Amino acid sequence: MDTAFKKEDLEIVLATMNRNSLDFLIPMFPFSDFSNFSILIVNQTQENNLLISEFPSVRVINLFEKGLSKSRNLGLKNAQGKVLLIADDDVVFKNDFDSIIIDTYNKFPSATCICFYAEKPDGTLFKSSLSKTKEKISQLELFNILSIEMTFNSEMLAKLELQFDENFGLGSRFKMGEEAIFLSDVKSKNQQLIIEPQVVVVHPPVSTDDTISFEERYYIQGAFFKRVKNINYYLGLFLKVFFDLKQNKIKMSQVFGAIKNANRGKNDFLNY
Repeated sequence: MDTAFKKEDLEIVLATMNRNSLDFLIPMFPFSDFSNFSILIVNQTQENNLLISEFPSVRVINLFEKGLSKSRNLGLKNAQGKVLLIADDDVVFKNDFDSIIIDTYNKFPSATCICFYAEKPDGTLFKSSLSKTKEKISQLELFNILSIEMTFNSEMLAKLELQFDENFGLGSRFKMGEEAIFLSDVKSKNQQLIIEPQVVVVHPPVSTDDTISFEERYYIQGAFFKRVKNINYYLGLFLKVFFDLKQNKIKMSQVFGAIKNANRGKNDFLNY
């Protein structure tokens, strides 16, 4: 019996910057030639530094604007696959990633979004592992999902007419949070979102959160909690401060500054 989805239905929607060669794809697929997969690359670059593909399976859009969310949106708009996998240029795909994704969509054909796991190069996960598939995802659980763990049923996603919020993400006013906001928007449309605890990709451990100051991190969080649907701003901020204190990410003496910067971010978002 034919299944609803096949491996050739999967398309990787990849964001990168300043590329003029496809060689960066080679280490991403250590088990196969990258041309064996359907890939759409959105390359943020300059007009004198274009990326060109001679492979039918690899399409390229050269974008002359900045902002990760702009790249994500352009990729989703121009994708052709039935199942779309979000990717960055510093990931390494697991040997059977495509089989895992397609098998899961055939198990849950009504899902708009299925999120898988990414692991670090040492084999550890970015989050605590679930023992089985989770079919009901809370709002707070959405906040721990990485963009490179996200896949979508393109037909269902198109019907929602949603986009990544271009005010959030690298290269934007608020440098992070775009993936959780997008998933929150999907959830607000009463769509089926699933977490499948199987690893499909390897990613370095460095995150945006590690590279920005305490003040800016809470400034962004303030805008983020105001933007996210289905969560109270003050509850979200309280939980953020509580867990940061519990995990020794901030000191008690920094709480006032955290709240002050978050409120500044909230107000700037409202007036932006």
